[in-house]
Amino acid sequence: MVSAQQSGEQMASYYYQKGEFDKAAELYESLYANTRNIYYYRTLLECYINLQRFKEAERLVDQRIKQTSNDLTLYVDLGRLQQMRGDNKKSAKTFDEAIRRIGTNTKQTNDLAIAFDNYQRPDLALQVYLTARTKTRNPFQYIPEVASLYQRMGRYDDIAAEYFSLLDKSPGSLGSIQISLQGMMRDDPSPQLTQAIRSALAAKIQEQPDAKHYLEMMIWFALQQKDFEFALMQAQAVDARFPDKGAEQVMRVAAISEGGDALQVAADAYNYVVAKGKDNPNYIKARIGSLNVAFKQLNINYPLPVDRYKKLKQMYSDAFEELGRSASTVQLMRNYANLLAYYGGEVEDAADVLYDVLEMPRLNAQVVNATKLELGDLLLFAGSVWDASLLYMQVEKANKNDVIGYNAKFKNAMLSYYNHDFPWAKSQLDVLRASTSKLIANDAMQLSLLISDNMEDDSTYTMLEYFASAQLMLYRNQLDSAWRLLDEISTQTLAHPLLDDVMLEKARIQMKRGEYIQADTLLARLVQFYPSSIIADDALFLRAELNTDKLNNPLVARECYEQILLDYPASLYVDTARKRYKTLPAPENN
Repeated sequence: MVSAQQSGEQMASYYYQKGEFDKAAELYESLYANTRNIYYYRTLLECYINLQRFKEAERLVDQRIKQTSNDLTLYVDLGRLQQMRGDNKKSAKTFDEAIRRIGTNTKQTNDLAIAFDNYQRPDLALQVYLTARTKTRNPFQYIPEVASLYQRMGRYDDIAAEYFSLLDKSPGSLGSIQISLQGMMRDDPSPQLTQAIRSALAAKIQEQPDAKHYLEMMIWFALQQKDFEFALMQAQAVDARFPDKGAEQVMRVAAISEGGDALQVAADAYNYVVAKGKDNPNYIKARIGSLNVAFKQLNINYPLPVDRYKKLKQMYSDAFEELGRSASTVQLMRNYANLLAYYGGEVEDAADVLYDVLEMPRLNAQVVNATKLELGDLLLFAGSVWDASLLYMQVEKANKNDVIGYNAKFKNAMLSYYNHDFPWAKSQLDVLRASTSKLIANDAMQLSLLISDNMEDDSTYTMLEYFASAQLMLYRNQLDSAWRLLDEISTQTLAHPLLDDVMLEKARIQMKRGEYIQADTLLARLVQFYPSSIIADDALFLRAELNTDKLNNPLVARECYEQILLDYPASLYVDTARKRYKTLPAPENN
C-alpha cells in the first residue's frame, strides 16, 4: 500500500510536470514542512518562481539558510531571486557574501562553483575557485576546473598559464597535463587554443632552454598538430642535450610518424638513431624500424628501379647478417620475401624465406596465420593455385570469427573468381559482406556486384572470364597478356558493365609499365564517363596518388581528393583523402 507521503509526492510531481504550479506548490509546502528534504525545497522554490511569488520564495530561502548555513549554494538561490526582482546591487552583495564564506572544504567549494556555473555565471564560479586557492594557500588546487572555465570564457592564454605553472612546480605531472590539454584541444579545435599553447611553450623554452620537460612538451605538441618534421627536430635537440637517454624521444617521434603515414620523417628518425652506433640501447629497434619503413615506402602500383631493388635487397642481407633470423626479425623476413617475389621476381627464394618463418618454434599464432596468408598469395603469384587455396583454408578454419579468418575466406573467394567459378565465388562473397571488417566487407561487396552484374548480362560469362583472367595476369605481372584480354572486352562490345573496370585495370597496367601520363588519362576518363560507377572513387584515389608520387602535380591530386570528399562521402578513402588534402598546396589566386 502506498504511503500518504508517496501519494502526495506523486500528485505534486504530476501537477509540476503539467505546469500547474499553484497546485504543486501547495503539496510541496506540506512535503517540505514535514521533511526539510532538499529535493522538495528545490522544487518548491521553482514553483514559487514560476508563479512569481518572490516574497514567499525569498522567505523560503532565508529560512533554509538559517537552518543550513554551511550550504553556500543557497546564497546563489537568494541572489538569483533578488536579481529577478530587479535589485542587482543587493544580488551582487549576496553573491559576494557566498564567496567570502568559502573555507577549506573542497565539497563546499565545488558545490558553490557548480551552482554559479549552472546559473550561467562562469565568472563567479572562477572567482570561487581562485578564492578557495587563497584560503587553502595552494595555488595549484582546482587546475582542471579553472582551466575548463577559462576555456568556456575564451581565455586561452590563461589555460596555458595554469598548466605551465603546474609544470614549473611539478615536472613529473607532464603526462597528466598532456592528457588534459589533449582533451581540451579535441573538444575545442579553435585555433586560439592551439596558438596560446604554442606561444606559451615557445616562451617557456626561451626562458628555460635546458628544461627537459618543456622540450618534451614541445615534441608532444608538434605531434598533436601532426607537424612531424618539427617534432623530429625538437627530439634531436633533446637528444643532443640529454645523450644518456638513448634518443628515446627520437624513437617516439619515429613510431608516431610511421603510424601517421609520415614515412620519410620516420625513416629519418630511425636512421638518426642507427647512426649513433651499436652502443645505443635503441640501435636494434631503430635498425628494424628503418627497414620496415623502407618497405612501407614501396608502392605495389609502381615498378621498382633495378638499382633501388638491389640496394634494398643488400640492406636486408646486411641486417640478417647482423641481427640474425629469429622471432625478433620475423617482420623483416616477411617484408624481404615480398620484396623478392613482387619486385624482383625471385619467387622460389621468397617462398623459402616464408617457409623458414613458419618453421620457427613457439611463434605467435597471429604471426603464423599472417605468414600463411602471405605464402598463399606468393604461391598464387607463382601459379600454384591449389597450394595457395589450401593455406587460405587452413587460416580460415583456425580463425572462423576473426578478421584474419574473413580475410582468408575472401582470398579463397578471389581464387574461385580467378578460376571462373563465379557462382561459388559470389556465394562466399555475399557471406563476407556482413563481415565486421569494413574493408573486407567493402571489397566483398564490390566483387560480388561485379560478378552479379555480368552474370545477368552474359549467360556464357565470356567477358567476365576474360576480365578475371586479365586481373590474375596483372597480379602476376604478366602485363602484355593482361592487356590483350582487356582489349578483347573493349573491342567486342561498345556497351558492357565491365568497360569502367577495364579502364581501371588498363590504368594499373600502364602504371606498372611506368607509362604514367597514359595511366592518368585513363583514370580521368573513367571518372568523366562513369561518375556513378562503384569504382569511381578508386580511380580518383589512384589518380591522386599518381599525381603526387610520379607526375609532380599536387594541384590535380588535391582536386581528386576534394572530389572524393564532396561526391563520394561514403567512400572508404574519405579519411585518408581528408588528411592528404590538407597537406597539399592550394591553388594560387590570380
